[in-house]
Amino acid sequence: MNLNLQTPVGEIARFNYKTVEVFEKLRIDFCCGGDISLQEACKRKRINAEEVLTSLKNVGSSAVSESDRIHALPLNKLIDHIVEVHHSYVVESIPILQKYLHKIADVHGDHHPELAVVEEYFNQAAANLLQHMQKEEQILFPLIKKMVESKIALTEFGASHRPTVQTPISVMKQEHEAEGERFEKISAMTNNYAIPEDACNSFSYAFQKLQEFEQDLHRHIHLENNILFPEAIKLEKELFNM
Repeated sequence: MNLNLQTPVGEIARFNYKTVEVFEKLRIDFCCGGDISLQEACKRKRINAEEVLTSLKNVGSSAVSESDRIHALPLNKLIDHIVEVHHSYVVESIPILQKYLHKIADVHGDHHPELAVVEEYFNQAAANLLQHMQKEEQILFPLIKKMVESKIALTEFGASHRPTVQTPISVMKQEHEAEGERFEKISAMTNNYAIPEDACNSFSYAFQKLQEFEQDLHRHIHLENNILFPEAIKLEKELFNM
């Protein structure tokens, strides 16, 4: 890969997942906003692009990691991983976070009025993500799996089928972007999840869990936006040329 300042950040993360650690440390969006160049991403964060480029080039790529293995999965297995790991995590974490965010907003709201807004934003994200994942699991993912099966069996995808995978993918990416922007606001309001001095254990746990949720969401969306979706579009084009 010819890594330079014009390389899209999503493509950098796709090529070498170890670069995600650099992006997360600098809070550079490599998933929802992965289509922009490294130079533009650094400009938006007001950081030195050349220094970031050097850091990315110094990231090791020799050892095969679990992330490398996930990146190499066939599309149908990648979908299973996304559902079993990331979708399940979202479903399991939402009620826990809603409970603790409501609790700390109620107890600490007088001194930390931002907590009520954080709770509201998270509840909006929770409702949207649950609906979003349902659409993926019921519509988009089965369609991609059907294409994979057609390629394996060397059969035509169907005479009545027309290229449609790009339409639901476009919608999913727009929804990803909306949630990415929402968590940017949550992060800004919480000063990147900084735990205040007067925080109780519930307060600390809620912020730690919220930060973990955002980090998992970044990895989740990265796998879809930067790997699954482009490969699904490529596969559909291959099938129509059979």
